Amino acid sequence: MTKLESSVHNSYINREISWLQFNARVLQEAEDETVPLIERLRFLGIFSNNLDEFFKVRYATVKRIVEAGKGAKNELGGIRAKELLEIITQIVIDQQSESLDILYDIVKKLKNENIYIINETQIDDAQHDFIKEYFLKEVSPALVTIILNDEVVLPNLKDSGAYLAVKMLMPDDTKQFALIEIPKSVNRFVVLPKQGEKFFIIAVDDLLRHCLSDIFNIFDYKSISAHMIKITRDGELDFESDLSKSFIDKISDSVKHREVGEPVRFVYDKTIDKDTLEFLMSKMGIDETDSIIPGGRYHNRRDYMGFPSLGRTDLLYDKIEALPIKGLSLQTSIFEAIAKKDYLLHAPYQTFSYVVKFLREAALDPKVKTIKITIYRLAEISHIASSLINAAINGKTVTVSIELRARFDEQANINYAKQMEEVGVNLIFGVAGLKVHSKMCVIEREEGKKFHRYGFISTGNFNESTAKIYTDYTLFTANQKILKDVDKIFGFFETNYKINKYKHLIVSPHYTKREVFKLIDKEIENVSLGKEGLIRLKMNSISSYDMVDKLYEASRAGVKVQMIVRGLCCLIPGVPGMSENIEVISVVDKFLEHSRIYIFGNNGNPKLYISSADWMTRNIENRVEVSCPIYDEEIKQEIIDTFNICWNDNVKARVLSDSQENNYRVNDNKKIRSQYAIYDYYLKKLED
Repeated sequence: MTKLESSVHNSYINREISWLQFNARVLQEAEDETVPLIERLRFLGIFSNNLDEFFKVRYATVKRIVEAGKGAKNELGGIRAKELLEIITQIVIDQQSESLDILYDIVKKLKNENIYIINETQIDDAQHDFIKEYFLKEVSPALVTIILNDEVVLPNLKDSGAYLAVKMLMPDDTKQFALIEIPKSVNRFVVLPKQGEKFFIIAVDDLLRHCLSDIFNIFDYKSISAHMIKITRDGELDFESDLSKSFIDKISDSVKHREVGEPVRFVYDKTIDKDTLEFLMSKMGIDETDSIIPGGRYHNRRDYMGFPSLGRTDLLYDKIEALPIKGLSLQTSIFEAIAKKDYLLHAPYQTFSYVVKFLREAALDPKVKTIKITIYRLAEISHIASSLINAAINGKTVTVSIELRARFDEQANINYAKQMEEVGVNLIFGVAGLKVHSKMCVIEREEGKKFHRYGFISTGNFNESTAKIYTDYTLFTANQKILKDVDKIFGFFETNYKINKYKHLIVSPHYTKREVFKLIDKEIENVSLGKEGLIRLKMNSISSYDMVDKLYEASRAGVKVQMIVRGLCCLIPGVPGMSENIEVISVVDKFLEHSRIYIFGNNGNPKLYISSADWMTRNIENRVEVSCPIYDEEIKQEIIDTFNICWNDNVKARVLSDSQENNYRVNDNKKIRSQYAIYDYYLKKLED
């Protein structure tokens, strides 16, 4: 049995292993020769960035279990925690090796396009002069260099920071070690002067290698070498109990503390000298429970996400123009339109500007009295936040439930929370013991002698940046029954000892499992009555064993289950006697599939929900999540149509199975690349 095969136990696939296989699908995009070259480099960056977060969170969690002396076999899908750490490390070593081969292939192909990524040994005289000047003006002022010896205590290396480990051999054959921190304030890739039609790019790491003599000119060494290392730290936030500090200050301090969390992964250039490696590992306290990964010359390959485009649009994906929503204008009142019917926004195919327009109109409209919204991940420059601040300045009562613990996006949320606080926005920092992950907004507008509610509910964050690359649905509605439920949830934020009942929304943590089970049971009942049983789901991840078991029960009863799962999937489809009626595909392409859809056949009259919740234990039991029914028949059909397009993808769809091999779907029919086909679907709707 291979390491990977041992990750499949009884009825489930271990979630950490499944996640690594999702990241392997990202790596497949970097390998895919039909993907434009610079986009392939960027997928390498995404793969690396994903891996960094995985080690900060998931590997760190398993490591904590090991250090606590626990096996956690049941919780980890049948694998003991210590064994799981070993399996993860081996898989990552293999993936890193594969990613290096892919990188070398891309670099070779870039040369055919007159783009040369050079190192310090390939610099000509003209480039030397440019680099020296660039180093003195741009790099040197930002440089932190640490001289090491046995007496010096090594300062904590920054989480996911890249360092050059320097060894100098002195005239008396003693060794002097040092570390150069590669500054994040400097672009990782330096574009050198163009020569004819040729572009030249050097990584700042190699620029530093070229300038080692300038950095260490006070040392009289015989030889000098530099190899890259990187450390990843536990990304869990630990909170102080200091009652004198505000919640914002506690989160802010905790984010800073993350930089010095326990190390969980150490990556090094496999050509580094053994004595340098041993010296550094002893200084850093790296132990056997850490993942020690020999790598290539360059780490922090996440920086490839920002690889310069050089004006070569032919080496990038074709840009698409975000489309308008038919019947909904950005030039006229959005409230007047929504009062007549519901509208659906499907980003990034359609423009996210409608969300900003809604909030800007609410901020200016004298009839709008209150605005309530949940915020999970804000953009660095957020028009959403600006509109809410504007509304408060204009005298509206603005309530914002802002999640300061949105992992790795805490700082942007903290910054805007402070700005909102200054203008009198009523801030709610979640609920004790729960993260608020729901995406919703409700306003109250005075119309005659009554107040009328308008709002929107989404599957995605209210973030202008991610709305350009994440697929998400947002429902704009004036349905008073749905919005009354939304308002009740904001009441729960204020008085969370009181558990509300909801007539339309399915809300975690109190009702999601129960209500979804009822919907699944109805499909099972339909099959028992000789009718069709059908469940169609689209989500990022499924790891809740309870939800998996319920789908197995439906499959055994004869219910047909079709699932589109982008990320980790602990469910094993297609197993006789357990899940033979379940099919699962995963689509990884230009956009990040982020929308969550639940469709229950209901004997030909589908019940359909858009949701903020994946089927993970945390979403169902430890977060405030909202699943919203779609009542408008036209919108319901639109979501079913786009689900069908995605389900029929035979270009970027991988079939998930117990083999964990990420095989592409084999289909000789007309090629359907769903993300492009969905854009064409919306173009046609506008033409019709």
